[in-house]
Amino acid sequence: MKGWVKALLPALSLLIASQALAEGGQSTIELSGTESTVKLAGELTQGSLIRGRAPADSQVWFNDKPLPVAPGGQFVFGIGRDAPLQHELTVQHSGGTDTFALQFSARSYDIQHVEGVAQRYVSPPPEVLARIRQDSVAVRQARTVQSELSYVFEQPVWPAYGRISGVYGSQRVFNGEPRNPHFGLDIAAPIGSPVYAPLSGVVTLAKDLYYSGLTLIVDHGYGVSSTLMHLDAFHVEVGDKVEQGQLVADMGATGRVTGPHLDWRINWQQERLDPALLMPEAAPPAHQP
Repeated sequence: MKGWVKALLPALSLLIASQALAEGGQSTIELSGTESTVKLAGELTQGSLIRGRAPADSQVWFNDKPLPVAPGGQFVFGIGRDAPLQHELTVQHSGGTDTFALQFSARSYDIQHVEGVAQRYVSPPPEVLARIRQDSVAVRQARTVQSELSYVFEQPVWPAYGRISGVYGSQRVFNGEPRNPHFGLDIAAPIGSPVYAPLSGVVTLAKDLYYSGLTLIVDHGYGVSSTLMHLDAFHVEVGDKVEQGQLVADMGATGRVTGPHLDWRINWQQERLDPALLMPEAAPPAHQP
């Protein structure tokens, strides 16, 4: 195992626990007690959502960014697809202030080069650019919500069942021009297949967008949200409270797609993260159990 955390000050014990990347699973940081030992297991990597717990009444900073801390000491942060590998976690508590150096591991991504693609498929037509800008503003606002919902600290469930048809971080280069990387996990199944809430939360967006079609965003708390894209129909609306596993939509093929599937995305504020790293299984069952 590589890329471990080094505790620079001894007032807290630091525990990082996660599954290996190939196995999936969550990354967590536990800060507690007054021991000087450092216990490590697992790997921190690009695209990770990190959930942690500090002693009660602590203040926590990720790099220089203050993190909201729940009454029970929980906090959350994440790093994106191409984020730097060195970061710092600072915890101010009753015994003083400790800073931990966090070393993440780099990931490699599937890059596909495609030549001879018609220009209309490379760039959107000028008449839709204004709509695309409006869509981007709406999505950004929905992901800016900073609630104190605690659902983010629970284990997600699969939002759909089917074949994994796309993975986080992959990218296509059309005619030598790099496209935006794919920031979600694609699950393919027939149109009308059920889509469930992976975690409980509150709906902050339910709208038809140019690229992602019928799109649902659910706030899970502390800046973390799920985005469910390319839907065929909504079963909830903005402001609704949804429970984990609740039917929230039907899978579809709306927006810019080549076939029916769900594109599931996880964000920490505007940071795009890999949903697969949160799941203990490598893929969902092909059919609903």
